[in-house]
Amino acid sequence: PAQFQLAVPAAVVFAPGSVPGDLPRPLPFRDVQEMEIPLNLRTSITSRYETVYRSTTAQEEAALDVATAREADAALHPLQDASLGSLTVYVVPETTSLLPQGISVYVGKHRSALLRAGGDLAALRTRLRQLMQVMSFTASSIAAALSDRVPDGQLSPDARRHLKSSLGYEITFSLLNPDPKSHAVDWDIEDAVNRYVQPVLDKLSLVANFSVDSQILYYAVLGVTPRFDKESSSFLLSAHSLPHVINPVEARLGSSAASLYPVLNFLLYVPERSHSPLYIQDKDGAPVSTNAFHSPRWGGIMVYNVEAPAAPQASLPLRINVDMVRVMEVFLAQLRLLFGLSREELPPEFLLESPGNEGLADWELDRLLWAHTVENIATVSTTLTSLAQLLDKIGNIVIKDDVASEVYRAVASAQSAMAKLATGHLHSAFQASKEAVTSSERAFFDPSLLHLLYFPDDQKFAIYIPLFLPMAVPILLSLAKIVREARQRKKEPTKMD
Repeated sequence: PAQFQLAVPAAVVFAPGSVPGDLPRPLPFRDVQEMEIPLNLRTSITSRYETVYRSTTAQEEAALDVATAREADAALHPLQDASLGSLTVYVVPETTSLLPQGISVYVGKHRSALLRAGGDLAALRTRLRQLMQVMSFTASSIAAALSDRVPDGQLSPDARRHLKSSLGYEITFSLLNPDPKSHAVDWDIEDAVNRYVQPVLDKLSLVANFSVDSQILYYAVLGVTPRFDKESSSFLLSAHSLPHVINPVEARLGSSAASLYPVLNFLLYVPERSHSPLYIQDKDGAPVSTNAFHSPRWGGIMVYNVEAPAAPQASLPLRINVDMVRVMEVFLAQLRLLFGLSREELPPEFLLESPGNEGLADWELDRLLWAHTVENIATVSTTLTSLAQLLDKIGNIVIKDDVASEVYRAVASAQSAMAKLATGHLHSAFQASKEAVTSSERAFFDPSLLHLLYFPDDQKFAIYIPLFLPMAVPILLSLAKIVREARQRKKEPTKMD
């Protein structure tokens, strides 16, 4: 059974006038709090929050002496531990003007948060635990990472949406223009990717390799005919018909078949003139504000209306320049959903800084790395177990040295990743877990083992019997003849002279 220990190194820094009266000993001191995350019988997970409580330094005090929480976050950033997976919480006095009215926790865009002091140490600890889970991992984010091993009842509905951890992802942006006779559509996808998508992918480059491509598909229609609504004189796609929209389009996309890695598809659909304008409805029949929907582990589709039915004298095709800012806002939100970066429901007194141009905060990146590291280790254990079961079944197998060394390397890297998680070194744990996945896959898909998978014993008989039968028939007949003659000889009485 896998026993994960996830250690989160944290610092709780008290600004002057914010120290609770009932501290057990003078600052600075260390404190460790452990929590069990219940999963299943085979996998146990303990999270350890290893916290140092201390007072602010003179530099930190100066950094906190600003007008807004956002400025404080920027000023404190160079002063904190920047290693992945670490957290710094600054406790500020209850009367502080940094935090808006009614807000007691402000989460910055790096790896720190501001917390309004109030109450005793126990109240502070409760708040800290809640905050640290938001910024590192919760029981549900770890359960989602181990979704293959967890009974369905324990998973949040979002858990199955997230992409599986992979060493790389391919992102394809497609513009679908089913009616090029009426619409000549231009989109500056290259500039939009450079401006909006690339900063996010640069931030995620720690997690995996990404490749981005784009295409325009003409005469590609959705698989469902929209319903005309007289009241609004528009066409509607209802939520229950959305799953059927994707299949016919997917056949035209053509990228996922040749890809080694998971492909994320983002489709911009310009409805044909006869179906304009086209709106998506949710389950309750209300219009969806973004006019888009996403499909778990697959990607997203946005419907881009170009016109209300125009006057008949308008010359066709209409020239259309797509507003890429509006489109990219939707696609980036969908990208965050697919990576499980959607913000969890938080209490109203929490304020989360928007990550801005980079698309995700540093702590959100850490959150992804925690989950992916655990998932990678679980994947390696599953792959190697399957390989061992396979090799047990095939008796006469020869395992080459390079396969054996990949297996040893995978086990060593997975053990190293678990040891690094237990000491709170998230970055090196994640790198080791990636190496473990690479080695275990190399061993499992090694060409010398691959043909044995498809060549079991009963198949050997099926192949060789037709070859041996023609030779065996004369041999068997002559054997039968010899046996008959021998019996004959026994029956004949020996002559006596």
